[in-house]
Amino acid sequence: MMQKITKILTSKYAIAGAFFLVWMLFVDQRDFFQQQERKAELEKLEMKKRYYQTEIDKARKTLTDLQTNPAALEKFARERYLMKKDGEDIFAIEDSTAITK
Repeated sequence: MMQKITKILTSKYAIAGAFFLVWMLFVDQRDFFQQQERKAELEKLEMKKRYYQTEIDKARKTLTDLQTNPAALEKFARERYLMKKDGEDIFAIEDSTAITK
């Protein structure tokens, strides 16, 4: 029984297979660990892509709304750029809880 196992382990195919396995896991340019790192990086980049795609969709919706709706344009100008009509006074109140360190 022991001779059979020794014979299998010392065969040229087993040695070549073991060498190939070690080579692919640790030595090769595209080794297993490098592939895992790249897979994790790809997942992060895909998450960023989804985030930016939703932000682009929001910006396009806002742009369309600003181009077609005069009331939305006025609201945007008043809120974002503190624009006012003649004879109006604007009071800007800061939210003290929104201050970050």
